[in-house]
Amino acid sequence: MAEDLNIHKGTKEEKYKTLLPQLKALCEGEPNSIANLANVAAAIKQSFDYYWVGFYWVINDELVLGPFQGPIACTRIKKGKGVCGSAWEKAETILVDNVDEFLGHIACSSLSKSEIVVPLIQNNEVIGVLDVDHDELNTFDEIDSKYLNKICSWLVSIL
Repeated sequence: MAEDLNIHKGTKEEKYKTLLPQLKALCEGEPNSIANLANVAAAIKQSFDYYWVGFYWVINDELVLGPFQGPIACTRIKKGKGVCGSAWEKAETILVDNVDEFLGHIACSSLSKSEIVVPLIQNNEVIGVLDVDHDELNTFDEIDSKYLNKICSWLVSIL
């Protein structure tokens, strides 16, 4: 059963440090990956007030929309296309300060201004990505990259 999320009012890093153990407690004992991913997306969005937080899964050579929080989103993304497809293709985190300057950006929403995409890697293969968007420029930094990568590594371990 979900409890209230304790949202830290300090720095971004302090928020992540408070969030990670809460995510683990929230998912502990729940075997359903969809339920866990939905709660993780909701907790990240609620903690940081991001515009959109969600997951895409590699299915039949495409990224297919999974659990998310925010407005409607692109349903399928080809490998190498947009920020999500590029993160999948390169198997690395991509941080974009201004999505309008990212060649080939897929505009699921014109309100999205900055983005970070973190691949979920299992057995040296990308199985999905975590996509986080904000409606302000220059939102994401190395702190986001560090902690979102930690979250994704942990998620892969419980899937």
